[in-house]
Amino acid sequence: MTVLAESHADLTTTRGPMRVHLFLPQGGGARPALIFYSEIFQVTGPIRRMAAALAGEGYIVAVPEVYHEFEPLGTVLAYDQAGSDRGNELKFTKEIASYDEDTAVVAAFLKAHEGCTGKVGSFGVCLGGHLAVRAGFHPDVTAVGAFYPTDIHSHTLGAGRNDDTLERLKSATASFLFTWGRQDPHVPVEGRRLIHQTLEDHGIDFEWHEFNAAHAFLRDEGPRYNPAVGRVGMAMLLRFFAEKLG
Repeated sequence: MTVLAESHADLTTTRGPMRVHLFLPQGGGARPALIFYSEIFQVTGPIRRMAAALAGEGYIVAVPEVYHEFEPLGTVLAYDQAGSDRGNELKFTKEIASYDEDTAVVAAFLKAHEGCTGKVGSFGVCLGGHLAVRAGFHPDVTAVGAFYPTDIHSHTLGAGRNDDTLERLKSATASFLFTWGRQDPHVPVEGRRLIHQTLEDHGIDFEWHEFNAAHAFLRDEGPRYNPAVGRVGMAMLLRFFAEKLG
């Protein structure tokens, strides 16, 4: 039986403290760790449940609050129009360098954690899928699970809306798992083809899965939730991390 402990750590960044929510399996020796990047709404109920499920499979899971320099620590944006508007506003206000610094801080924290094997992966959904991919550019992150990541194909993440994620993917050394909903309006087929072709052309270690599902099909609240596809997707993710992280 795996028993989980939940806590948080407030880590230092150059842009102020960043709260990181921790889901820790108890006992059983050292374990690999995952940085889990949330949607634009930060650490909501569905995100906490996904984090707990991953921890229950034997991973140390750390969920950073991505907008820590703009919102009070502990802020959760609602799944409504106001929450969506605020989350999208901040997505294009935060600097790319700040997103990357957050990754470096969390990765260093996990590598030094007494319960970690030293192996670190990243996982994310929506905005978090994009951040998980960027985490894969950090030398300590060796496996990336990205579910319906937004803004990669259009290179529009961050202040100035001009990120370099697609370009940096061309020389990435991490392993990637991409999972998409074919009915996702945020990443049309042309965008998916561009990302896939970039990975193929540059010999990146990746796998690719598409389902007849909407955006946010993993989120277990709201009309777009697809539990059947979600179960398959999570099973593939767990198999992938088991292969790449042990």
